[in-house]
Amino acid sequence: QVQLVESGGGLVQAGGSLRLSCAASGSILSIVDMGWYRQAPGKQRELVASMTSGHSTNYADSVQGRFNISRHNAENAVYLQMNKQKPEDTAVYYCSARLYTAVGDWGNYWGRGTQVTVSS
Repeated sequence: QVQLVESGGGLVQAGGSLRLSCAASGSILSIVDMGWYRQAPGKQRELVASMTSGHSTNYADSVQGRFNISRHNAENAVYLQMNKQKPEDTAVYYCSARLYTAVGDWGNYWGRGTQVTVSS
């Protein structure tokens, strides 16, 4: 069984910063990529940023230059540093990992989400 646990959400004023963390645990053989998605009320879940095990990155246009994703492969962890935050960044942020389990199964796993609220 694989679990992803996020931490670091909260309330921040516009222009401020927050850092999200996510750790994957369980029967993991290898993680191909990890990333962050977000879902605002009434909107679809969208990709924020992702990073492969080789540290190639992909960012949503809306966060490019403000957010930075990083990974600690040995600890199966991914981080999202969010700077210069805007009220439109308000959403539930979900950690995602695409990985192979110890028995060779391939899957996309999700955390439960952490709320980020940016006040104007």
